[in-house]
Amino acid sequence: MKKMGKTAALLAAAAAVFALSLWGPEALARYRDKSVFLQVHQQQTGQANEGYRYTLSANQRLGILAAGLQSQAFSENSVYGSENLQTQQLGSTYAFVENQNGPTGREITQEQIYETCNAQLETFVQLGILPSGVKEVDAQSYSAVLYSAIDVPEPRNSVAVWKVGLSEDRNNTDKSHRLIDAYIDADSGKIYEFYVRTDLRWEDIDPDAVLDAWQEYMGLEGRQPFESDNPLLETTPYYRKYVFEGMDGGKTVVTVGFYEGIKELFLKIS
Repeated sequence: MKKMGKTAALLAAAAAVFALSLWGPEALARYRDKSVFLQVHQQQTGQANEGYRYTLSANQRLGILAAGLQSQAFSENSVYGSENLQTQQLGSTYAFVENQNGPTGREITQEQIYETCNAQLETFVQLGILPSGVKEVDAQSYSAVLYSAIDVPEPRNSVAVWKVGLSEDRNNTDKSHRLIDAYIDADSGKIYEFYVRTDLRWEDIDPDAVLDAWQEYMGLEGRQPFESDNPLLETTPYYRKYVFEGMDGGKTVVTVGFYEGIKELFLKIS
């Protein structure tokens, strides 16, 4: 009797397994379909706008802009240059091009750029980078053009900047205490490069202090001394150069300098 009971139990278990194998997958599929189709689910894919903004460090952004500006200067000085192009890729992997489409909604707009520039100039005064008394910029006296510096093989590595400059029709006006040119980050509003007329003398300027304040303001790291005794690096004897780590192991040179005749203080990248 016990042996027959065990046999019956085994047969019942086998029948249950067989029935589950037939009915189970269909029931499980219906359950999963119900949980998927009758509910709203959210999932981060990591792909949205991936090509538009790629996380770059302050040093990398500085390096991309410097390389783009150098590419532009190279094309302008080349016999192959074209007045209709902002840059030509003559062996360079970077480009500096005017953004014909305008701000996308994430960048500072043309209406905002002058107010942003004035706020940053005031910050420079507070940080001791510029003396007080620099006149405000406005749409009547200045032009503002949106550019993009782009790593051509990797276009996601790009930096959008506004170039704010004294309008050409204002060339005959008094430029004292005025911003002449500046490159301004279209995302953060921070000033990468500037030329400003002042009443200072080179003896009044501490370039190390200027660079210290600007470096902290930009959030840059890895500053190194610039080692070169070439007297032909600048068209003025009044300058000091510094080096920062750039993009992909490259170097970015930052120059704090002064044109004595016109009393123009500048900070530029290359």
